[in-house]
Amino acid sequence: MTFLARIKQTLGWSAVETGRSRTDRGFLVFENTSEVIQAENLLKGAGWSVRVMGPPPEIQRGCDLVIEFPLIERLNIARILENAGLAALETVPVTGPLLQPVDLFQTTDYGNWLMVRAANMKICIEKASRTIVNISGGGCPDVPYLAAMLVGKPLSEAPSPREIGHTLCGYALQLAYEEITRQCSPS
Repeated sequence: MTFLARIKQTLGWSAVETGRSRTDRGFLVFENTSEVIQAENLLKGAGWSVRVMGPPPEIQRGCDLVIEFPLIERLNIARILENAGLAALETVPVTGPLLQPVDLFQTTDYGNWLMVRAANMKICIEKASRTIVNISGGGCPDVPYLAAMLVGKPLSEAPSPREIGHTLCGYALQLAYEEITRQCSPS
């Protein structure tokens, strides 16, 4: 484990995974979804523990997503974003229960089938074979294409929605795809 990784672990920068209080976390609020996706890719690529969430109603500005990040790293993260030409509309510390983010995922078990919804996109699989049986939701022009490319394929053989989609719906479907894959993985 690298020195920086040990420091991050010691300071609890993965509060999301360890179940600690979120008071050491903050939200980055952006103008649009495209900026959120770019910032998430940039920050994760730089090794930061960030998570895309639905914003609490108190801080909704223009986008339906925020990035949760380790608040102690506010300046370093701001510098990375600034160097990439991205600027958050605002940075908000998580200070109490009223500023809890909204979970993007809803899971419904239909017996033989399992459905995960992320934002407005849904993916449904047959549990026995882990084959994708339905893709629905959203209103983006690439949803029919995403459905055509994924339906009928086992999760393990289906292409990643992020690789073939180019809209907010493709991004939301990627989140649902990752969540259903996580839920179907042997523990």
